[in-house]
Amino acid sequence: MKKQQSDKAGKDIFGTAIKAFYYQQDPTEITVHSPDFDDDIIEVSYLFRDFKSMPVIERKALQLCSGRVLDIGCGAGSHALYLQNTRNLSVTAIDISEGAIEVAIERGLQDARNLNFFELNDEKFDTLLFLMNGSGIIGKLKHLDRFFDHCRSLLKPGGKVLIDSSDLRYLFDEDEDGGIWVEMNSDYYGELQFSLSYKNEVSDPFNWLYIDFKLLSIAAAKAGFSCILIQEGEHYDYLAELKPRAVKEK
Repeated sequence: MKKQQSDKAGKDIFGTAIKAFYYQQDPTEITVHSPDFDDDIIEVSYLFRDFKSMPVIERKALQLCSGRVLDIGCGAGSHALYLQNTRNLSVTAIDISEGAIEVAIERGLQDARNLNFFELNDEKFDTLLFLMNGSGIIGKLKHLDRFFDHCRSLLKPGGKVLIDSSDLRYLFDEDEDGGIWVEMNSDYYGELQFSLSYKNEVSDPFNWLYIDFKLLSIAAAKAGFSCILIQEGEHYDYLAELKPRAVKEK
């Protein structure tokens, strides 16, 4: 699990950790819990990385951004700061973590807002950027229609969505027919549930969606979007570009 919009109201795990690291140089890690896997950790310092330290998929996405950009789940603001300061693009950064937005502003972001993606309306962008397993905020496959509809409402004509995700098939055993055996409480192996802990704070559980490229392509076509594979990473991760197809007049 990687950083995105996942904190629950009243338990700003990411914000607390980001502020402690930024203001007090506190290196305490965030722990990620899941009923399906062993605990994992997030090094808070990683949320402050520079462009050279980013994975190839993230660097490629930032190079492809154009026009007015919306960075969704911006965290401490590393991606948005690169776009603003190095690419000289107009960028709006949003995150539901109040603490993360505070630090992003302190680091110099000119337009950073404590806001949920699905609550942003009446603005238009050329690029919607979802990084660090950006598909996670969709939560479940049943919410894909809502996701595509909202993306469409925020895009200017000719605009695009840049989103990364991972195919978790590699984590599970394959049978002789190429199917997978998954002991999980979901219909799709990429639908997971997590909670976060930091020091004495624990978040409520939240849903997180990892989606394989083939399934994303099918969902995109159904929603009237093109879907192009831009880059593949080293760990079954990938970057995709989504664009709304023009509606033909009858």
